Amino acid sequence: MKETYVKAPNSEQKKLLDLQQSDSGIDRLRHRERNLPEDHALTEANAERDAITRRLATEVGAVEDAQADLARLESDAATVAARMQRDEQRLQQTSSVKDVAALEAELDSLRKRTSALEEQQLEVMQAVEDATVVADSTRAESSAISDRISEITAQRQSSLDAIAAEMGTLNGARTALAQSLDTALLEIYEKQRAKTGIGAALFRAGTCGGCTMTLTGQDLADVRAAAIDDVVRCPECNCIVVRTEESGLW
Repeated sequence: MKETYVKAPNSEQKKLLDLQQSDSGIDRLRHRERNLPEDHALTEANAERDAITRRLATEVGAVEDAQADLARLESDAATVAARMQRDEQRLQQTSSVKDVAALEAELDSLRKRTSALEEQQLEVMQAVEDATVVADSTRAESSAISDRISEITAQRQSSLDAIAAEMGTLNGARTALAQSLDTALLEIYEKQRAKTGIGAALFRAGTCGGCTMTLTGQDLADVRAAAIDDVVRCPECNCIVVRTEESGLW
């Protein structure tokens, strides 16, 4: 058994169990706060949103490229149509057999070019439509994941608010208990708790509730022999072992 330096009424020592309960509760809340399931869910959702955003950028680029191809084909078709209109006007105005033959040959070539351009336009229009459908689907995914992120964020805030409320209650109880304790006793408790997280624990059936070590031999005899107002320390973990009616010593 650790050497006793301080005495305190047993009723005061029992308060340490309530203080430890508050402190352990606060520790658990802080752990919950640092390990919210919503944080993990947000990390995954944000990563998914980033992937969707990158994919959407590629798909929008494909739509824009197809639209640019279509615009080029439409411009080429307009140029060919203007050339055909000009040649047809010239054909009507000329009486030269040579010119007529040349113009008809060019018009025939332009008609073939127009037909080819129309086929290409249909293909590219389909490509624009297909690419737009893909991009629109990804936009829907983006909207859905954004909604999911908003939902998780709200859930996270709700969890934080609940933790803060519990923390406030426990901190209030802890402050009141600490203020009611003997200064020297509280100092021993605080120093020990700073080291291991456990400042005081119930001694029950020969066992320290802080480290679960079962005392035997001289260590147990020392606890049994200690005066009721002695502040007894565990020989293993050094926390204050609080003796109550549950300890089986009296």
